[in-house]
Amino acid sequence: MFADVLESDDAYLLVVDLPGVTADTVDISVDGGSLVIEAQREKDVGYDFRYVDEDRSLFLDAELPLPPDATGEGAEASVERGVLELRLPKASATSPTTIPVEDA
Repeated sequence: MFADVLESDDAYLLVVDLPGVTADTVDISVDGGSLVIEAQREKDVGYDFRYVDEDRSLFLDAELPLPPDATGEGAEASVERGVLELRLPKASATSPTTIPVEDA
């Protein structure tokens, strides 16, 4: 499985080649610091043919490590012509909090 990882100021974009996969045949989840992709490709074989050798698995399962600041919350994914694009937002840095101090 081939993948590219791109980064912007607020998100990561993963582009993954998943030939034969459609939106209905892929499941994606974030588990801890890993991205889990489970997919099933469709293979149509003409009626006049039968397999002599079958090396292309029907199932594609992968677990990819994520950058530590990537989050699955608000993630968006699409697949077109066997290419999955997954946008994972970066976890917001905790904004500084001011603690008021009163005279005792």
